[in-house]
Amino acid sequence: MSNDVVLTAALRSNLLSLQSTQGLIDTTQYRLSTGRKVNSALDNPQSFFAAQALNNRASDLTRLLDGIGQSIQVIKAADNGITALTRLVEQADSVAKAARDALAAGQAEAKVTGSRDLRNIDDLTAMPGIANGDILTFTLTAEDGTAVNIGAYGAASAATASVTINTNDSIQELIAEINNLNIDDGAGQALGDRAFEASLDDKGQLVIKTLNGGDFRLQFVSAAATDADDLALAADLGMGDVSRLIPDGAANSNNVEFSSLSDVALISFPLYNSGTGEVAQASSTLNLVQDASGNNLFANIDNVADQFRISIDGGAVQNIDLFDGTNPISIQAFVDRINANSSLNTKIEASYDDTTGELRIEPVDGTVKSVEVGVRGDDAVQANFGFGLTDLVAGAGGEELRETVRLAAAAGQLAQLEKDFDNLRDQIDLLVNDTGYRGTNLLKGDNLLTVFNEDRSSSLTTEGVTFTASGLGMDAANFSRISSTEETLTQVRDALNTVRDFGNTLANDLSIIQTRQDYSKNLINTLTEGSDKLTVADQNEEGAKLLALQTRQQLGVTALSLASQSQQSILRLFG
Repeated sequence: MSNDVVLTAALRSNLLSLQSTQGLIDTTQYRLSTGRKVNSALDNPQSFFAAQALNNRASDLTRLLDGIGQSIQVIKAADNGITALTRLVEQADSVAKAARDALAAGQAEAKVTGSRDLRNIDDLTAMPGIANGDILTFTLTAEDGTAVNIGAYGAASAATASVTINTNDSIQELIAEINNLNIDDGAGQALGDRAFEASLDDKGQLVIKTLNGGDFRLQFVSAAATDADDLALAADLGMGDVSRLIPDGAANSNNVEFSSLSDVALISFPLYNSGTGEVAQASSTLNLVQDASGNNLFANIDNVADQFRISIDGGAVQNIDLFDGTNPISIQAFVDRINANSSLNTKIEASYDDTTGELRIEPVDGTVKSVEVGVRGDDAVQANFGFGLTDLVAGAGGEELRETVRLAAAAGQLAQLEKDFDNLRDQIDLLVNDTGYRGTNLLKGDNLLTVFNEDRSSSLTTEGVTFTASGLGMDAANFSRISSTEETLTQVRDALNTVRDFGNTLANDLSIIQTRQDYSKNLINTLTEGSDKLTVADQNEEGAKLLALQTRQQLGVTALSLASQSQQSILRLFG
């Protein structure tokens, strides 16, 4: 073209050299600014893609590290739960042990303690409520419920034994007479083991207990034979709080008495279906129930006025209807009617075991000390479950018969311990519910999957458990007998071992996950370092290159200037 600038070969050569140097300077400056010698596939395809693969894996592992960290937190939350759960189960074990000890101590004997200081009483008849000729009548039954003949040492024994208070008798003489009552030796003479132990405690209160197990009844019979005098006699001996004025099944006739059990619950005879010899089922009606000897336990239940009577600690009497308008009710209906009575169900609970045939009424309130049971109806209604020491048969004229039954000393304590144990069960459930972390609860059956590599071929599954009270096999407390209490203790100890074993499993899994976490961190560093070796520029080297290129550029400019001097000489001709 006519306007093209004509460059000499020397100028063009120097220009190309300068352009090449500038390109190298630009590349070196870019490497210095980015810190990398390979910034794209155009720089070095092999190194670029190899570094990219290493960085991608490092990035994947970095994301997995977040999951690993969260898995550690889930396990830590579960471990905190296990620590607290262990303490709760250990506390439940302590409660069950206390129940066993209380049961062993309180069930070994029937025992009653008065409420009056009788120390230094040299003449009991000098007290306003006690008179010459007043009588204390004792009845004793063995642990299996059979009557025991008792009597004064050297005298004939009978189903009942009486101690008479005479003028000038001291409290110590009364105690000696009670302690002189012996169990029948089998030959009609009371020459065997002592039946009772009477004494004054450190407060001077009269204490009477059985020495060979079983239950006893004490009736207060005043010489005047009036209800008021009977009550006064019991009160002056300190037994006014435990004795009750109750109908005795005869017209307009009452007794002042109490029955003391060696058990912490009212427990019936084993109930059998009539004529079969088989344990009665809960659906069996009362008129078809017998004892083990084939004796009918219920009779004349044929009127809506036929009722079983229950009261707690001398409180208001509650009626349990025994007739549904057509037939006698079933065993289960009897249990349900007691448990549905709002005046009773906060104090006692009824249950029936159709394996043993035993119907139980036991306290659920630690304040319960005595239960009064009785029967009444339009004729001689019989409802003899075997509670207490009295055969419950109403008088022929429909007169009411009741018995006041004082439970073993441990009954109230055991009821409270049952509440404490069941409260611990509830707290165990609440604790387990609160142990989750971000929706995963290892103590409530959730599993935890922890992934260690990018293709998920390496992982660890921490299997969850169900550590609610039911999941641990801890049933609701039943401290009414040694066998059920021992069963509770076994359940608690098994639960404790299970919790501790799972704690060890969690610790092992946590150690594995933490080890893999450290390994992944180190591997990420290794991958990143390998990628950098392929792409990161050596700053010292690139700086030296830039300096050399800048020097070359300056030399190139000088060379270009020299190459153009011949043309500059021509320019002088026109000067």
